[in-house]
Amino acid sequence: MFRRLFSIAVIAAVSTYVYAAKAPVTPPQPPILPNDFAGWRQASAPQRSAAPETADQGNADVLREYGFTEFAAANYTQPDNKLNLRAIRFQDATGAYGAFTFYRRPGMQKEDIGSDGAFDGAHVLFWTGTTLIDATFDHLTAMSAAQLRELASDLPKTGGPSAVPPPLPEYLPAASLNASSLRYAVGPVAYARGGGVLPPGIIDFDRDAEAVTADYSTQNGDGTLTLLMYPTPQMAIHQQQTIQALLKAGNTPQAAWPAPLAESPTVSLLVRRSGPLIAITSGSFSVDEAHKLLNSINYRADITWNHPEGYVSEASKTARLLLGIAYLTGILGGTAIILGIFFGGGRALIRRLRGKPVSTLNEEEFISLKLR
Repeated sequence: MFRRLFSIAVIAAVSTYVYAAKAPVTPPQPPILPNDFAGWRQASAPQRSAAPETADQGNADVLREYGFTEFAAANYTQPDNKLNLRAIRFQDATGAYGAFTFYRRPGMQKEDIGSDGAFDGAHVLFWTGTTLIDATFDHLTAMSAAQLRELASDLPKTGGPSAVPPPLPEYLPAASLNASSLRYAVGPVAYARGGGVLPPGIIDFDRDAEAVTADYSTQNGDGTLTLLMYPTPQMAIHQQQTIQALLKAGNTPQAAWPAPLAESPTVSLLVRRSGPLIAITSGSFSVDEAHKLLNSINYRADITWNHPEGYVSEASKTARLLLGIAYLTGILGGTAIILGIFFGGGRALIRRLRGKPVSTLNEEEFISLKLR
């Protein structure tokens, strides 16, 4: 009995060792920030952390909603300048873009760095791939933007679906848009802290909803346009009805409208759906301007067919197969006839030129001894 238990234990230990030896090892992610770039060198070892509280104590829950994975910070020096870099890595480009819109403050000017950038004085914010960079210079120079572009090219790259930014902001009309006011959210905390107009609970982010808000300044009033996207049009229909019921009921203690919604005239509170998109206007828009904004938002469904001719039924496939067989039989039969005429006629012509009968039916093609 003891020997049997000992054998079982040995076999189990060996199996565990073999499995551990064969188990794939996930390679560690490369560091976010390089040791040096464009003449800048790290003054000390960078700080790295997997806790969102290290990156932003007050907005750690926001970073979690965007898919936070890692934070890094480092100080860099040049002979006559200093630079502090803070980098936040996310699971995908959606998180990096959303965090960029969350931290971008109104009034920051657009800068062509990475996928999108903005600056205010010596403070520069940009994102690329799955990484958000917050850079603060001692003082800006004529080469600061070019140096950060070089940094953006040195940051870790990603591919596949994780590198694709969210399509929802592309539906915002460009005319009269205040680009620095754009906020993109995938959760209720980021939506509320980013200045969301609707009560976060009515959006139902548990259904994988996405939200983008942006301010517009027009000749007929200023206001906010809110776009919501859901996985299916059916979900959007349900949420549209819920939002319309909320706006129709008015601001009550139970509804607890946020201030931007409560301060909006009733004529500016309009809702329109297009496919899985829901658009809501608020603020001081005139009725015509609100309708104009809503009517400019139309969902674009990109459909790719596996066959250029579209759907083909089984009956059509069978008929095409039989026709193909018939065509092939006709081609082979016609080819046989042409070859027969060519070879047979050629042989007859050669016999005719030799002075022999065209046909060999009456010829004796073998030697006879005539033994009688």
